[in-house]
Amino acid sequence: MKTKLIVFLLSLTTLFSSCEKKEAPSIISIDSVAVEGGLISGKTDSSGQVKIFKGVPFAAAPVGDLRWKAPQPIQPWEGIKSCTENPAAPMQNPPVPFFAWSAEFLIPKDPISEDCLFLNIWTAAESSDERRPVMVWIYGGGFNSGGNTVPLYDGEELAKKGIVVVNLNYRVGILGFLAHPELSAESPDQTSGNYGILDQIAALEWVKKNITAFGGDPDNVTIAGQSAGAFSVNALVVSPKAKGLFHKAIAQSGGMFNRGTGLVSGLQGAEERGKELTDTLEITLADLRKIPADSLLKIRGRFGPVVDGKVLPGVRQAFEENKYSDVPLLTGWNADDRVSGNQATSPDEFIANAKKQYGGRAGEYLQLFPAGNDAELQETLNTIGVLGFGFQNYTWARMQTEKGQKDAYLYYFTRVPPGEPNYGAFHSSEFSYSFHTLKNWNRPFEQVDFDLEKIMSDYWVNFVKTGNPNGEGLPEWPVFDPSNPLVIELGAEVKTRAMPYWEQMKFMESLTN
Repeated sequence: MKTKLIVFLLSLTTLFSSCEKKEAPSIISIDSVAVEGGLISGKTDSSGQVKIFKGVPFAAAPVGDLRWKAPQPIQPWEGIKSCTENPAAPMQNPPVPFFAWSAEFLIPKDPISEDCLFLNIWTAAESSDERRPVMVWIYGGGFNSGGNTVPLYDGEELAKKGIVVVNLNYRVGILGFLAHPELSAESPDQTSGNYGILDQIAALEWVKKNITAFGGDPDNVTIAGQSAGAFSVNALVVSPKAKGLFHKAIAQSGGMFNRGTGLVSGLQGAEERGKELTDTLEITLADLRKIPADSLLKIRGRFGPVVDGKVLPGVRQAFEENKYSDVPLLTGWNADDRVSGNQATSPDEFIANAKKQYGGRAGEYLQLFPAGNDAELQETLNTIGVLGFGFQNYTWARMQTEKGQKDAYLYYFTRVPPGEPNYGAFHSSEFSYSFHTLKNWNRPFEQVDFDLEKIMSDYWVNFVKTGNPNGEGLPEWPVFDPSNPLVIELGAEVKTRAMPYWEQMKFMESLTN
């Protein structure tokens, strides 16, 4: 009897001990959140519902000897770091509105700095055990501009819908994508030029380690981006260094499935251009590291991601060989998705060029891209400009469907924002609808715009949560099927329709086989 009593008392002791060890959920306080490097404080939105943390460091400042190196570990700080104001945007030329892109699409005029590796975070979670789905946003800007403080990227409204929004910064231009033989020689991977992509990977690693403190789920992360941000998502999907850091992908107007993207180069060519730069300036790489960052911006050149086989393999090849992250995909493009004026030419010149480029298939090409007169030629040039993006996103959805196990969803955005100037459904016009930030854009929006904003933001949030954009009260968005290619049209009416430019797409696809 005595032995049984002792066993019973020991079992009670074990029970109470285990109860004491079980930690209670941590309440998220804007006054003090523990992250890698130390404690940070934030603020709340005007409603008090969303907690906002801006300028959270995810890597050491890439300055001095760390210029043109992979991001390094965070330097710890003392006390509580205030994270309530916009962090510096990456080093770039001062923002100046142009084409359709008014100030709402651009970074603030200051701060802009080489010290830029910071995150902005929005969460409406009350405690750290909520494990809300996470969306990590990657901005566009042709890899030469942009930043995470653009007004239309504000994550407040999406956070109210139940996800944690993280906007990252990455190095752009010469500071983010300079390749050089000496830089490759000092790298453990023997490559150079993808520092901006490595920044994105470092940010995702930070999210995996730290997002629980904000009520986020590190096992339910969606990477999302537009234009160069969509290129970046494409790069991360095929990069072995990003494997396991995300679970879904959103790519708006961008991808790297053909050779003519203009923003991506091979390692050898990129290194040669870097060597030519230092030779022309008659300086060493060490000297180049000492030049003030704003002076570097005066150096002209094309800088973008580098297919190096380590950070960034060839995208199409990676899909063909099933060497990519097989995750659900939401992707698409806009009806007027061209980003620049078309090269002036005459119908005769266009036809002559077509015959030279396509040989025996020129007749087929000119049936699909006619140029019988000036008006017809202009329409064809517009189509070619739009398909510069549309072909990427169609191809991505097709290859994901054919090669992977996860579903793809394809959209076609047609809503022309009201007001002037009118550039149609232009490149970048869709993401404010999906972010639910029309309130930050100075246009005379109508009820149809606010209805579309609600539908699109619900689609995006549903996808971030489950990998499927569909939900109660929303028009059905079909899974993409290459044998019957349907898209969801996002416009004055939201509806399923046949994919636009299908015959042109098939012709372009045939050129890559």
